[in-house]
This record gives sequence, C-alpha cells and structure tokens, in this order.
Amino acid sequence: SPQQPNVTSFSAIAVGIITLEVLAGMWINAFLICVLCIGWVKKKALNSNEKILLLLGCSRFWYLCFSWIYSFLSKIYPYCLYVHHILQLLQGAYSFFHCSDFWVSACLCVFYCIKIANFRNRFFIYLKVNIDRIVPWLLLASLIFSLVIGILVYNIIDKAVCKNLNFTCQGRFWKDTMRIEEHLYPILFLTGFVYTTSFMAVIFSAVFLLFSLWRHKRKMQTDSMNSLSMDAHIKAMKSILSFFIMYSINFMSLILTLIYSTKHQNHMMFLVYLIQNAFPGAHSLILIFSNPKLEKTLLRILYCVKCK
Repeated sequence: SPQQPNVTSFSAIAVGIITLEVLAGMWINAFLICVLCIGWVKKKALNSNEKILLLLGCSRFWYLCFSWIYSFLSKIYPYCLYVHHILQLLQGAYSFFHCSDFWVSACLCVFYCIKIANFRNRFFIYLKVNIDRIVPWLLLASLIFSLVIGILVYNIIDKAVCKNLNFTCQGRFWKDTMRIEEHLYPILFLTGFVYTTSFMAVIFSAVFLLFSLWRHKRKMQTDSMNSLSMDAHIKAMKSILSFFIMYSINFMSLILTLIYSTKHQNHMMFLVYLIQNAFPGAHSLILIFSNPKLEKTLLRILYCVKCK
C-alpha cells in the first residue's frame, strides 16, 4: 500500500531513537554495577544501601536490554514475535525485570525512610535497629514476587497465543492479533498492581520522612541542635521525591498503554516507549549524583574521556 514506506521509515526512526535512549540507560546502570562490584571486591562487603543499588542497577540494565529487543522485533521483524515461545519468553523476562525495578526502588525508599526518620514508636525503633538484617529479606521477597509476575505473564501470553493464533490463514492475522491483545488486559492489571503497591510504599515513605523532617526542624528551633540530621533528612527527601516524580510519569505511561495498546496508534505507543525507557537511566543518574562516591567516580571518568 502507499502508506507502507511511511510506516517502515517511522519504525526505523523509532527504533533508532529508542536504541540511543536504551544504550545511554544501559551505560549508566552498567557504570553503577561496575563501581559497586569493584567496591565489593575491595572491601569484601557491601552496606545495605549498596546492596539495594546493585540489585536495582542489575534489574534496570536487563530491563532495558529486553525492552530494546522487544521494540526492535515488534518494529522491524514483527512476525518473529509470533514464533512460538519467543513472545512469551520476551514478555516474561521483561515483566520480571520491570517488576524487580519497581519493587527494589520501593525498598530503597523504605530504607531511606527507616534509616533517616526519627520516631519513638517501638515498631519503628525495632525496624531502625534491625534494618541491615531486614534489607536482604526485602530484596529476596522483591525478586520472588517479580518472578511470580513474570511466570504469570508468560502463562497468560502462552495461553493466548496457543488459543487464538492461526498461522495458516494470512488474512486472519490482524484479527487474531486483536484477540490476543484482549488477553493482555490481565497483564496490564498485574502491571497496575506492581505500580500501585510500589508507588504506595514511595508515598508513605515520603509522608513519614516529611513529618519527621518537620518535627526535627521544630525541635532544632527550640533546642539549637546541629544541622547534620537536618541535612540527612533533606538529602533523603530529595531522593524520595525523585522516585515520586518518576513513578508519577510511569503511572501516566501505564494509563496511555491501557488506552492505546489495542488501537494500533504507533505514534502514541512510541511516546509511551520513550517514557518507559527514559526512567531507568534518568533515575539511576539522579541516584549516582546523590551519592558522593559514585558522583566523584563518574566525574573522574568523564574528565578522563574529555581529556583523551
């Protein structure tokens, strides 16, 4: 048809832009992983914050990798996705790392809140004292939940493909595709569940930390205390607010996916892909610049590259 060249050129441009975005995000997260692993080898130990950042960097790196593979195949070789098990494996792995990204991010927010905030509640004091022992279990639980989501997504797509696809009848291809997309609503529901639970953890962490900051500031005014704890509160608050902004943007992209995924509106879905692929790299960069050690290492590398 006359529109076919335009569609092909748009797909090529879209894949090119997404590729550049994904490569930047993968480089940022690979840097995060390498620096933390080198520190792990030198010190033979990682603190709780570094453990969370390491797992977060790994999740985001592989999420971007599978996201790019899916985007490349769907735009350039769409028929490959209808080879049995390719679509299921890609979406299952994509969902696993995507969920892991969000739940590990939520763990980082909870960690900042418990570590920095000051409350006299017994349960909160218990968490504060034992947070370093709790973190590995939180990370393990995040991985297990993410694995469950990944398996559920694999099974949903596998049932949809086996039930609805008919490769022998070329004319029924788009009709069958639409019927498959009707089976993807459970996946969008699962994704919404992941967003909502992790987003609620970020919101509660922000509220508790803000309340603790307000109490601490009022106490400083009356007791003339030093500002070290205040600085810690403000830094943690900035980090959690960055999570809140990024989660809000991603939640809007989820709504756009829900609206446009079954309407074949390529331009809107391209915008959604741009938003979703920008999150892992942009937010990891914020985390790097909020950590003095990581920031110093990154600036040193950039300075060496500039000099060469």
